[in-house]
Amino acid sequence: MAVSLIGQVDLSVEDNILVWKFNRGSKDALRRIYEKFKDDLLGLAISLLRDRSLAEDVVHDVFVSFGGTVGSFGLSGTLKGYLSTCVANSARDRNRLRSRLAGPDVVETACCDSDGPIENAIGIEESGELQDLLARLPYEQCEVIVLHLHHEMRFREIAKALGISINTVQSRYGLDKLRSILNSVVTK
Repeated sequence: MAVSLIGQVDLSVEDNILVWKFNRGSKDALRRIYEKFKDDLLGLAISLLRDRSLAEDVVHDVFVSFGGTVGSFGLSGTLKGYLSTCVANSARDRNRLRSRLAGPDVVETACCDSDGPIENAIGIEESGELQDLLARLPYEQCEVIVLHLHHEMRFREIAKALGISINTVQSRYGLDKLRSILNSVVTK
């Protein structure tokens, strides 16, 4: 357990150094931040939007906006948590816009990049199945589950990021509902 705590401290220190360098205009620091978090953020955006193209746009927009804060960015939590929150908020805005424009049943298929055709086929199938399961949940529940499980954000961080109470976050953390959906799929 001590190794993982040391690893977490090292990551936090690395992130703080990257932010410090970023605030002093280092393009290398911005590039390193992008490379470090882009895949996780894209995964989050795809999970929330169910559309790879829109997800890529959201991640791009978040980094463009983040880049605009050079010299004045202040980090109060984790860098991953901050960027994940930005992506989740942007994805929520995009989903609201899409539902207003095209109705609430807009669902797109996400496609994942991988090394080869076999891995790609497996990734698409697994991603598609997971996306189908998550799509059965209300968006608010899906958002909390993805932020907690995939992005390892604590409930308190999620509550702060989404501007809701921790009790609301905990009530939206619908693993029981997800389990019942999974069980119904397995028994079919």
